[in-house]
Amino acid sequence: MPLPDSFLQELMARSDIESVVSSYVNMKRRGRNLVGLCPFHGEKTPSFTLYPETSSFYCFGCGAGGDVITFIKRIENLDYIDAVRFLADRAGMKMPENDVNDATSRLRTRVLEANREAARLFHTWLYGPEGKVGLDYYHSRGYTDHTIRRFGLGFAPDSYQTLRDALRKKGFNDEELVAAFLAKRSSRSPGTGSLYDIFRNRVMIPIIDIRGNVIAFGGRVLDDSKPKYLNSSDTLVFKKTNNLFALNFAKAANNRQLILCEGYMDVIALHQAGFGNAVAALGTSFTADHARLVARYADEATLIFDADSAGQKGTQRAISLLRSNGVHIRVVSIPDGKDPDEFIKKYGPERFRLLLERSANDVEYQLMELGRRHMLGTADGQVAYLREAADLLAGLGSPIERDVYAGKLAAELAVSKDAILQQVNYSVEKKRKQQKDRQLSQIVRQTENTIRKVNPGAEKHLRAVSAEEGLLGLLLLNPDFIGPMAERLPPEHMVTDFNRRLYRQLIERHKNGLLVELAFLSADYSEDEMAYMSRMVRDAKEREASLAEARGYADIIREEYSLRGLENPADMPEDKIHEILAAMRDLKK
Repeated sequence: MPLPDSFLQELMARSDIESVVSSYVNMKRRGRNLVGLCPFHGEKTPSFTLYPETSSFYCFGCGAGGDVITFIKRIENLDYIDAVRFLADRAGMKMPENDVNDATSRLRTRVLEANREAARLFHTWLYGPEGKVGLDYYHSRGYTDHTIRRFGLGFAPDSYQTLRDALRKKGFNDEELVAAFLAKRSSRSPGTGSLYDIFRNRVMIPIIDIRGNVIAFGGRVLDDSKPKYLNSSDTLVFKKTNNLFALNFAKAANNRQLILCEGYMDVIALHQAGFGNAVAALGTSFTADHARLVARYADEATLIFDADSAGQKGTQRAISLLRSNGVHIRVVSIPDGKDPDEFIKKYGPERFRLLLERSANDVEYQLMELGRRHMLGTADGQVAYLREAADLLAGLGSPIERDVYAGKLAAELAVSKDAILQQVNYSVEKKRKQQKDRQLSQIVRQTENTIRKVNPGAEKHLRAVSAEEGLLGLLLLNPDFIGPMAERLPPEHMVTDFNRRLYRQLIERHKNGLLVELAFLSADYSEDEMAYMSRMVRDAKEREASLAEARGYADIIREEYSLRGLENPADMPEDKIHEILAAMRDLKK
């Protein structure tokens, strides 16, 4: 059964959208609304807008939008029911006893339970006879038994069915094991016995989210076989770009600082050495989603990536993404290209702490890297270096920062500071124009994409669809208009399936005395559809809403409906012709 309106009404009252969103995004008031950098795509100019009066949000850059439930769905990677449950827990509310019997939600719960049991089994097997090779490996890396227990490290036996059979005995079915990425079906031998373990003969690292759920696994081979690391694919409970390894521990440090490493093993070694704020991306390169996640828990991030070309590219990418999210950045270069684990083993944690303290900030690091790529002993090398450096400084948001670093460059190369600043200002204006053009193109492109997704074929009926959007936005803002419109305009006159479905639902809810707001509709619509509705509400809010305006939209829709039938009158049944002509006569009255 669906969640009762009374429960949702209380939940919305306790889940003020401004308070909820502000816990994830730094919002600044602009008139009656609030703006901030969008948490769903990387941007430097705020295009994410919060509308407290309508309890909705909309991003002009990526087209994300909806109510507070939709926001939590997207940012926490949850389905509808779990997003509601998340908000209910936050508000201190108990979910209704007759919870929604939602198949996806049930499967999600079972996947989490299967992961937890798998983690227990892997850890148990590590200390059994077959796991000795795995335990020896961990000890060879210097991990203590305390560290092994703390991280729940384990071992997957060299078998195709050990985990499968153990989890089946605990009541898990094959669908649940496949959904959890713990087992896979063989394409060669279909049937019950075709399911086999994905993780075999590997040391196992459980991935735990900030709520303490085991959501995925990473497995490392003990020989030279490939792949060296095997990581869980995205599942109902896990998305690589929405999680960081060991963030569940690191956030407890509560110092608003994180150390970003490349892999699990470095993170575990750093935690054991006393650096409990170390985290790593999960089987993928550092992404914009990771950057936004870091920004939620840290004001400063220290990057420790490998010294090879891939590591350096990763560092540059992370710098760009983190800076756009307002995170202060430092970069550690470990001598002799060692990784943190190697350095700590050889020199100890205190010397590593000294490396952290002496680390360069992101601008200093990038200037050093630029200097390495140019022959600064030649005039041509200096000119090329200064041009690239000026372009780098142009990307800094603060004029004070630009001035300071221009002064350092001038002193280093005996060049006029004014000349450097002139080049920087030229680059600033160039970047500003490019960004403005890019943002405008992005907004147009995103709006078109959303329309195509939600209302395919809308471009063939632009006048009708525009009127439908205007009317639906007004009705969502002013439910009192629904009754008069229902008498004036039947749902069948809407040109697109989505608009017709929404209009029909608004009429039905109004007739039954139910609330008509975005929050009470989100259970029935996708994130794209909620964004579409949010945009309609936003546009309606900017106009003087009146019943006369609603009637005007309805008349256009009726007119367009009558004209659509005239496209091929020769092939039209006679009763249909009479119907259209009658409708046109009504319009003229």
